[in-house]
Amino acid sequence: MIYKIIIVVFLFLNSCVVYEFRSKQVYQRYAVDQPFDAIIVPGIPFDGKEWDKIMQVRVLWAVHLYKQGIAKNIIFSGSSVYTHFYESKIMRQYAMALGVDSNHILTESRAEHSTENVYYSFVLAREHGLTKVALATDLSQSNMVKRFIFKNELPIWFLPASIKTIEKYPLPTDITIDTLAAYNPDFVSIVQTQSTSYRFRGTLGKNIKMVKYRKL
Repeated sequence: MIYKIIIVVFLFLNSCVVYEFRSKQVYQRYAVDQPFDAIIVPGIPFDGKEWDKIMQVRVLWAVHLYKQGIAKNIIFSGSSVYTHFYESKIMRQYAMALGVDSNHILTESRAEHSTENVYYSFVLAREHGLTKVALATDLSQSNMVKRFIFKNELPIWFLPASIKTIEKYPLPTDITIDTLAAYNPDFVSIVQTQSTSYRFRGTLGKNIKMVKYRKL
């Protein structure tokens, strides 16, 4: 039994190493010569007062990739899942406040889970003729959805956030956004509309109908 546990741990750690190496390799290869048509940035709940650290990391990393010319466009994804605010639209507001041209931002406001963030954004990118796409989020979330991406053979690269890079950019203290632009007056919490088992299926991407991707 102990040998099986050792083997499982070894395979897990090895897969993480391969994943991280691939991510760095992709970043270096495409950083200058072949910028991405779009990066996908999954959302996170907003309480209506201030953005939390995780949202800051994701938005600041997206802004960095955009301003460095690594990504031509940004797709923010996320519905109003746990609060009245569409996660995608709130992140869009912050990105614009940090200097991203609104013409280069798309929002996907249907996704309720990380796997849906990825898939629906990928479909949206294809609908806009954006073919070279990467997932740009924190490393933990990248690791969480990589199996879904590989299993469904989605041609999506990985650009996990570099905290060291983000820390080089001091966060402005005078950021103001239009929260009403992201407000959903018809909001009902996912906890009330979906059972625990159904939400778990959603986390795994089991509630997604893949028909649209196969047609692309």
